[in-house]
Amino acid sequence: MSLHARQYWQLTKPRVVALIVFTAIIGMFMAVPAPGFNSMLPPWRALLFGNLGIWLAASSAAAINHLLDQRIDALMARTSHRPLPTGSLNSRQVLVFAVVLAALSMALLVVFVNVLCAALTFASLIGYAIVYTGYLKRATPQNIVIGGAAGAAPPVLGWLAVTTDHWQHALLLFLIIFVWTPPHFWALAIFRREDYARAMIPMLPVTHGVQYTRWQILYYTILLVLVTLLPYITHMSGLFYLGGALVLGAVFLYYAARLMKPPSEAFAMQVFGYSIWYLMALFAFLLIDHWLLPAATGPALQFVPAG
Repeated sequence: MSLHARQYWQLTKPRVVALIVFTAIIGMFMAVPAPGFNSMLPPWRALLFGNLGIWLAASSAAAINHLLDQRIDALMARTSHRPLPTGSLNSRQVLVFAVVLAALSMALLVVFVNVLCAALTFASLIGYAIVYTGYLKRATPQNIVIGGAAGAAPPVLGWLAVTTDHWQHALLLFLIIFVWTPPHFWALAIFRREDYARAMIPMLPVTHGVQYTRWQILYYTILLVLVTLLPYITHMSGLFYLGGALVLGAVFLYYAARLMKPPSEAFAMQVFGYSIWYLMALFAFLLIDHWLLPAATGPALQFVPAG
């Protein structure tokens, strides 16, 4: 990959977008009935073009985030190496790149998936790129809580790319990510609080202090563990998922509790790192429980394809 291509690739925040697409894929597979190893697959158009469209939209939002945050990125050690602060790319190049990605995303989703998925994907793009990055991030220490709705949308988008039937189950996936986002991001914010203070971004550790933020992480982690019980309580998932969710949640609670009096300043980054693996593993348990152990999840749902 050429140097120029690597700069454009960096604009898309590939690691973050990979997690977004992963949760969208889980939403797609959860949307179809799974009677066993001969399970019904999501329609290939939804799998291929739905995920490609969601990936392009998320990448466009990431590029817009680079564009709007270029001033503060230059002030923060974590982001000063990005293409705009270093001058590797200019604002016009980034804007054109973001618009092209967004246009391709909407075209694919409207033509090959369905209008509802396209509309909600576009709303998520605007929610993250404009509402969160352009306004909330600079306006309130609750920025990540409110703005987390955009980041929690991918499993819903994946579900709606396949079917509009039983869409309320998709909202449980949304709720899990929505509640997971604050403890995940605030752990990073604690470690990078001096960066955020230098850039005058009102992240919670900057405005309310580190100890207050640690308490909030603990509270949200407790809430997260409770929320992750809902798929089992509503018969969306079975005992295999429940066991995985409880073990993963117990470890997350251990990290959140230890963060109250951490062994080192770097421990916050260990919490942040675990939170990423936690979400991936939790959604993997959802998929395995639904796909390979369908007898534990109750009767199969009626499937009505979207579009």
